[in-house]
Amino acid sequence: MTEPIFHPALALAELPQGRMRCLTLAGREVLICHAREGVFAVDNTCTHALARMDEGRLRGVRLICPLHGASFDVRDGRVLGAPASRPLPSYPVRVVAGMIEVALEGATAAQAGGG
Repeated sequence: MTEPIFHPALALAELPQGRMRCLTLAGREVLICHAREGVFAVDNTCTHALARMDEGRLRGVRLICPLHGASFDVRDGRVLGAPASRPLPSYPVRVVAGMIEVALEGATAAQAGGG
C-alpha cells in the first residue's frame, strides 16, 4: 500500500478553533473544520440533499447542514442526525510546520456504505 499524498491546504493560524473553511483541493471541495479535538476534513456536500456544508454550523465536532439540519461527526463523517443516512466522506489530515495538509486519496466514508 502506498503512502497517501498530502496536499497543503492553509495555515493552522488562519483557521481559529471552532471555525471551518471550504477549499478546493485537486478539484474537490473539502471542508476543513478546527474543533477542540483537532483539525478534520470532510466533503463539502451534504449526502442528503447536496447542500453546501460550509453554509451550515459547526458545534463541537457536530457539523449541521444548512438545508434540512442533518448532522455529521467531522472526525469521521458519520451521521449524527437525520434526515441524512449516508456519511460524509472524510479525509486524513495532518499539521506540518503550522500548515494543514489533507490527503484526498484516503477518503473513508465513501467506502463506508449506508444509505
